[in-house]
Amino acid sequence: MAQEERLFEQFPPVITAEWMEKISADLKGADFAKKMIWKTNEGFDIMPFYRSENLEGINHLATVPGQFPFVRGAKTDNRWFVRQNIEVTDYAEANRLALDILMKGVDSLGFIITDPETINEKNFTILFEGIHAGSIEINFSTAGRALELVQLLQKVLPSKGADLKEIRGSVEANPLGRLMVNGKLCVSVDDAMEYVAGLVRESTGMPFMRVLIVNGADFNNAGADVVRELAFTLSLGNEYLAQLTDRGIPIDTAASKTGFKFATGSNYFIEIAKLRAARLLWAAIVKAYSPKEESSCRMQILSVTSEWNKTIYDPYVNMLRSQTEAMSATLGGADSLVVEPFDSAFAIPGDFSMRIARNQQLLLKEEAHFDKVADPGAGSYYIENLTAMIAGAAWKLFVETEERGGFLKSLMEGFIQSEVEKIALKRVTDVARRKEILLGTNQYPNFREKSPGNIDSEKAFGKPADDACSVKPLRLFRGAEEFEKLRLATDRAERKPCVFLLPMGQPSMRMARAQFSANFFGCAGYRIVDNTGFSSIEDGVRAAMEAKADIVVLCSSDEEYATLAPKAFDLLGSKAILVVAGNPECTEDLKKKGIKHFISIRSDVLETLKEYHKLTGIEI
Repeated sequence: MAQEERLFEQFPPVITAEWMEKISADLKGADFAKKMIWKTNEGFDIMPFYRSENLEGINHLATVPGQFPFVRGAKTDNRWFVRQNIEVTDYAEANRLALDILMKGVDSLGFIITDPETINEKNFTILFEGIHAGSIEINFSTAGRALELVQLLQKVLPSKGADLKEIRGSVEANPLGRLMVNGKLCVSVDDAMEYVAGLVRESTGMPFMRVLIVNGADFNNAGADVVRELAFTLSLGNEYLAQLTDRGIPIDTAASKTGFKFATGSNYFIEIAKLRAARLLWAAIVKAYSPKEESSCRMQILSVTSEWNKTIYDPYVNMLRSQTEAMSATLGGADSLVVEPFDSAFAIPGDFSMRIARNQQLLLKEEAHFDKVADPGAGSYYIENLTAMIAGAAWKLFVETEERGGFLKSLMEGFIQSEVEKIALKRVTDVARRKEILLGTNQYPNFREKSPGNIDSEKAFGKPADDACSVKPLRLFRGAEEFEKLRLATDRAERKPCVFLLPMGQPSMRMARAQFSANFFGCAGYRIVDNTGFSSIEDGVRAAMEAKADIVVLCSSDEEYATLAPKAFDLLGSKAILVVAGNPECTEDLKKKGIKHFISIRSDVLETLKEYHKLTGIEI
């Protein structure tokens, strides 16, 4: 002990003021708030560093995994179910696929039944042939017929040797979520909730089978930030608890039959903290109903990689996105995880993409050993502060929603939709202006890439909205969609517009602006003709005409544009569109001389490219 004390005496403590003093010196007078504080979409001000003093006032720090309020999870390890979904059209083929992937590391099956009319004893007997249901997790998603599905499971599984009390999984009933996304239900809300109550009662003989899945992924895939996603997901869960307990179902039963589905985005640490905050808040909500068992307050989480940030172009980047998302979900303590195949946003996944999706999880388990440590983020000054910030902001919005009458009333009045749309619009604007980056789509595109030939338009861009809605539906979409429509229009055109880069003058500035311009117009899929530079404007314009350029981008320094741009404009005449790369002080003088087109880091890339589509005759 004495030796340790002598060692630490060599490292005297450094107080926060000293850190700030050092940072200020390094900034050399620059504004600390602008340079060092990250302002998130949620409205958080994230500091560049956190210290132990920042943990003061955070109440859950003394808890351990498995202990209320379950912020650290309910497990003493970090094992999760590796889930992969199978779309069921042919039951024998679905059984073959299930047996195949069970041998390849999957231990959770998600059966998506596209036609509810096929749900019968014969087909389910075929589906479970050779599957030991008690050793894995089984999950079902279908439009309606959930009650009949549960009844069939109770009949078919025992005939396959399964003990119903050991079966784990879910039947994804979520009528209020369907109302939110579709704008209507085929029955009244009261009838839908009576149906759900009957479903809960019917499934009590299967204690580990959750029959009500609160789909928070819909908020994520509508462009919401984590605060709105979490607050409205919790509000929806609370609506179900209130509806079920009002119908005589004990709170312990209602809570144990409820599971949650969250989409995980690429904001790595925030997504870890989101799941920790979700468990913390759900425990508080269930506790308010006075359950008999504290374990009823535990949140069961299925994480799914987000769809919002996935892209058609440069689709292999989707693997990188989903890998960090899988890491966030598992470090955040998800109970089961679906890594969507990299091409699932625009096509029916094939064997290759399905295999990669499985292996992304298996790598985390078998090679990175993410399953060995429960809640590895615990005690991290940064993650604990993020958890507290997210929980505090989400709880405030949750309380506001409840004060408005709860989830259902807030949905009917459009409050929830307007709150999500508010942040979604900001994110779409940020994508258009490249403040939010979708690599390969709105930044650093591969403009030589051709669109995949297997695009499913409905998967990629959704179905047209149904006019006959009782509530305004929440629009699910991907952030890349508008850029992709631009590129698809370019790919369909008889001739791709040719953009000729004309670098002139000061070497470092002309090359920087040439690279910027290639990146800018590459987002529309135009053919880019790059050049190292020209000794005169005459040579540059001549080369542009030989290349049959539709657009000529003059790349130079601000000081040189005053003389170079008018000369290039006069030489080109009406033969091509002249674009000046930059926002020079002489812009207004250039406009007076007839030069109309400028691009810079301040440009709205999407709207600007739409304009060039019109100018070059491409219909979107």
